[in-house]
Amino acid sequence: MVNDFDGRPRIVVIGGGFSGAFCAAELAEKSPVPVAIIVVEPRPVLGAGVAYSSTDPSHRINVPAARMTISPDNPADFDGWIRRNGVLEEDPEAVWQDGHAYPRREIFGRYISALVAERGAARAGVTITHVQDSAIWITRRCPGYSIALARGGALAADFLVIATSHPAPAPPPIIASLCPHPSIIANPWVPNALAAIAPAQDILIVGTGLTMADVVASLTRQRHKGHITAVSRRGQLSRGHAFTPTPFAWFADHPAPPTARELTRKIRELVAAAATQGVPWQAVMDDVRANGQTLWRNFDAAERRRFLRHLRAFWDTHRYRVAPQTERVVQNRLADGSLTVLAASLRAAAPRDGKINVMLRPRWSNPAQPVQLAVDAIIVTTGPAHGKITSQMPVLASLATQGVLRADPLGLGIAVDPLGRTIGTDGESHSRLYVAGPLAREQYGELMGMPQVAGQASAVAGEIAKLLEPDDFRSNRAAIRSKI
Repeated sequence: MVNDFDGRPRIVVIGGGFSGAFCAAELAEKSPVPVAIIVVEPRPVLGAGVAYSSTDPSHRINVPAARMTISPDNPADFDGWIRRNGVLEEDPEAVWQDGHAYPRREIFGRYISALVAERGAARAGVTITHVQDSAIWITRRCPGYSIALARGGALAADFLVIATSHPAPAPPPIIASLCPHPSIIANPWVPNALAAIAPAQDILIVGTGLTMADVVASLTRQRHKGHITAVSRRGQLSRGHAFTPTPFAWFADHPAPPTARELTRKIRELVAAAATQGVPWQAVMDDVRANGQTLWRNFDAAERRRFLRHLRAFWDTHRYRVAPQTERVVQNRLADGSLTVLAASLRAAAPRDGKINVMLRPRWSNPAQPVQLAVDAIIVTTGPAHGKITSQMPVLASLATQGVLRADPLGLGIAVDPLGRTIGTDGESHSRLYVAGPLAREQYGELMGMPQVAGQASAVAGEIAKLLEPDDFRSNRAAIRSKI
């Protein structure tokens, strides 16, 4: 068990997906003193997590490799890495017709894993240790923390970084009432979740975003020919990339619109003006994304809620675009009639005679004219249930119970201050407890794309590094150990 680090400051990172692994790598580089960094992650590879551990060849990164940026100083490092390591020779389908590469997601996980190993070995006295286990409970031991592990034992931490993965999707109540049911796949990211789907089966997919597109691509690869109905409240599909990206800048040089309505109006104006110059709408949205955190912080709480309620679906489908290989599969199935996308709500679902009878209420039609379906399976792709994160994840519930962590008021994750420190139930920030990654997005707004996640994880590492002075730990080391 990892427990003795020769008196060095100890930072424990809970979660070794991209956010946690990159934060650990940045800590290894930025720490002013020898330091022991421990990453608690049950998966065998650091850096993969839910997003980049899939071995399904249909699952590709959603942006060109040249834009999977983790460092502003070297923005094309990942693209260069895949070309140096022969990835494209092994997977020629990764290169799209415009020359950009969209490798399989597991490749990016391997890239981050290599980066962590390199950083962990680069400096004397700095180590990154992977504890392949799960944290089940955390206890505050002033001034640090004790982390209980699933396989037994505990770790002491001077600083703690929460970088856990997204919670599982939350099925709509009508579907949840039928679970567990062998024909309902509540979490398509579970390994081999789709393996039991037979080629001729008719499927209902709840959700029409990126995960739906991935599921359709996976089913098609396994020779599925049955009919797929995908349904969401607005029926919005994730948009594709522009083949010829064009630079566009406006928001950095102008005052941020104070309301969601004004922001929407301005985006529409800019898209229309850009079109007259042959500039694609994607360039305008990329400018919004690049300034997203500033725009978000300019909204008050009411405007943030308004944005999430009315505009989030449109933002997600235009901001988080689908890889062209996956988009082609979806468009082909739409064209041949084996995929139907509906803007509708689920009104009823009940098993009968080996099928699941479903009633849908179309968004734009008379409520008296429902759509009736009999499907062989239902797949939930509605996205993570961030609003219930502190109750669904025991390790976070343990911190919430002690008052040092709470869910954010918008239901996006965990409440943090501008430095990434958790905000407790008393409204105070906790200087030794940080959140790295998308769970902190209520504070930052735009915190799902790779550059933004990398920047925030790096900033958290920088904040901890500022506090890593040897004298700060000598006086309390014995006190921490005596309580574990």
